[in-house]
Amino acid sequence: MAPRAKPKPAQSRNDAVQASKSVPPNWPPLSPVVPAEHLLVETVLAGQILVVRNLFTSSLCRNYTSFLSSLPLTTTPGKPKRGEATRVNDRFQVDDPVFSRRLWGQSGLQSLVNSFEDQTVFGGKLLGLNPNIRVYRYRPGQFFDKHYDESVRLQFGQDKVHAKTTWTLLIYLTTCDGGETAFYPEPSKKGETPPEPIVVSLEAGMGLLHKHGDDCLLHEGKEVRSGEKWVLRSDLVVQR
Repeated sequence: MAPRAKPKPAQSRNDAVQASKSVPPNWPPLSPVVPAEHLLVETVLAGQILVVRNLFTSSLCRNYTSFLSSLPLTTTPGKPKRGEATRVNDRFQVDDPVFSRRLWGQSGLQSLVNSFEDQTVFGGKLLGLNPNIRVYRYRPGQFFDKHYDESVRLQFGQDKVHAKTTWTLLIYLTTCDGGETAFYPEPSKKGETPPEPIVVSLEAGMGLLHKHGDDCLLHEGKEVRSGEKWVLRSDLVVQR
């Protein structure tokens, strides 16, 4: 279980306010995509880190990167609030349940995640993706310091089902020099040397899923040295 004394994620009420005020954009079509039956959920660390390569095709990544660059991105402050990790990037955030349903169904994620052999790792009955959609751009010198991602409670769908988020979803749209996501597992026993970090390199089109909430691993988005790192972010939602 992640120790609560470590830096918290930059998740705050201000994020929710920003999302509620943003108008959903006219997202490009999610096409072309690789059929779900040709994709695979790969386990990087059991119960914690999963990846899906080629979730977005190269042409879809290019289309989305071009489109997202037209959105009104806001640069996060370099000085974090007390108890939050330092994050320096450009971001856009919006509540868009229509797009979250499209992303869940049309990308192949729904089929892939629902057919994963161990459903218990997701923490409950899967409902879909968090309608709170975030876009991140990291330019050279930008990064997200070590932090944890919190679980969020919400009322999901038209029926307002009581739900919560359990896994972070990051879809990488570009590659760059630097910008890797590094995870820091804890030692199995107090006093032991911590395991080596698990570093997930950027692959354009790859989806990264990692568990968050109380069992979240400490992790960071390393500094981008050159190029740009574009990420589409949501979360897996389960019934509570």
